[in-house]
Amino acid sequence: MAKNYFLSEVSALKQVIQEASRVREYTAEEIRKLVDQKISDRIVWAKANDIDLYWYYQNLSFKEKDTLKYTITESVEGLGILGKIIMDEKITEVMINGYDTIFVEKSGRLMRLEEHFESNEDLIRIVQRFVSSMDRTVDASNPIVDARLDDGSRVHVVFPPVALNGATVTIRRFPKNPMTIQDLLNYKSITPEVAGFLQKVVSSRHNVFVCGGTGSGKTTFLNAISNFIQPWERVITIEDSAELQIKNIPNIVRMETKKANSKETTEITIRDLIKASLRMRPDRIIVGEVRGEEALDMLQAMNTGHDGSLSTGHANSPEGMLSRLETMVLTGSADLPLEAIRQQIASAVDYIIHLSRLRDFSRRCMEITEVVRYENGRIILNPIYRFQEDENSTLKKVSGQLVRTANPIVNQEKFILAGIYDFMEGADGPGR
Repeated sequence: MAKNYFLSEVSALKQVIQEASRVREYTAEEIRKLVDQKISDRIVWAKANDIDLYWYYQNLSFKEKDTLKYTITESVEGLGILGKIIMDEKITEVMINGYDTIFVEKSGRLMRLEEHFESNEDLIRIVQRFVSSMDRTVDASNPIVDARLDDGSRVHVVFPPVALNGATVTIRRFPKNPMTIQDLLNYKSITPEVAGFLQKVVSSRHNVFVCGGTGSGKTTFLNAISNFIQPWERVITIEDSAELQIKNIPNIVRMETKKANSKETTEITIRDLIKASLRMRPDRIIVGEVRGEEALDMLQAMNTGHDGSLSTGHANSPEGMLSRLETMVLTGSADLPLEAIRQQIASAVDYIIHLSRLRDFSRRCMEITEVVRYENGRIILNPIYRFQEDENSTLKKVSGQLVRTANPIVNQEKFILAGIYDFMEGADGPGR
C-alpha cells in the first residue's frame, strides 16, 4: 500500500505544482519551497478527508519524506527517476527499455527497478532534457545519439520510431577512482604472479589486445594495466566516447571521435584520429576499442615503431580476436590477401588477454596468450596463463585462478631489450 500511495502522491503533487509553477518562472529554491508547502497542504487535506492517506504521511520516516520531496522536485524541474538513479554511485549500468521498464546493474548484480516513469511522454521529455544538457539533440528525425557525461559515463539513446518499445537509454557508468591492479587483485580477477607478468609485458613495450564480451571489463582492465606505462612516455588515447582514466602520465593527449549531426556534417572517425596521432610523436597509442576498418591503421602503427600500443576488441577467445581483426581489416581493404592480413596481425600483436563474465557475474581474466608467428597459413598462439576452476567451484560461485602453462615464452626480444630475463620459462621449468 505504501508504494501505491508514494506513486499516486508523486503524480498528484506534481500536477498541482506544475499548475502553480505556470504562473511565473520559479527558481530551483522556490520550487523546493513550493514542494514543501504543497505537501503540508496535502497533509491538512488528508486529515480532513482521507484518514488512510493521512496515516500514510504520519508514518513516513525522515528519509522517506526526503525521497518523496526529491522525487517530486526532480519530476517538475529535473530528471525524475533518471536523476535519482544517476545519483546512486553503486549503480554501474542503467538500461531503460521504455517508460515502464528499468534495469540497473548494482554491485555486479542486474536487477529490475519497481519504479518507472509516468508515461512515454514523461520519459521522452526527461531524456530530451538529459541529452540537451550534453549539447546533443534527439528526436524522431535524429533518433540515435551517443553522448558522454562530465564524469565520463557513456550514454546511448535510441528514440522512436527506431525503438519500438519507447525511448531506450543505456548508460555505462565508471567509478570516480579508476581501477588499479590492486583492485583487480582484490576482486581475484588476476593473481599477484600475473600482475607481475603484466607489468613486465607493458613496461617492455609489447603490443597488447584485451578482448572479451560485452560487460566483461575490457576498458576497466585496459585502464588498470596502463598504470604500468612509464610516466615519462608520451601517450595518445583514442576513443569513441572518452572512458579511460589514465592518471599517472603527464604527457598525455586524449582524443575522441565526433559524429556528424544536423548541425555539423563533418565526422571524425577513429581511423582519422589514428592517422593524426602518428604525427604527434607518440611513444604509445591506446585505442579504447577497435571495431572497424581502423584495425588496419592500428596494426600498421604497431608495425612501424609504435611498440607498447594497447587496445580492446569484442571477441570470446584469443582465436576469436584474431578472426575479428581479419574481418575488420577486410571491411576497409577487401582487396588485401588474407595471407598478408594474417602476417600483419602476427607481426603487430604480441599478447592477447581474454576476459569473461562468469556465471556468478564475476569478471575474470581467463587467458593470456602470446602471439608467436604466422606459419603455414595460420597464426600460432602460445597460451601463457589459463584460468582453471578448483574444487570449491559451484553452480552459483566460481572459484579458481589463472595458472601458468608449461609453455615457455617464445618471443623474448622485447623482454631482453628491457633488461627483463625472468618469466621466460613454463610452469615445468626451462623451455623446450
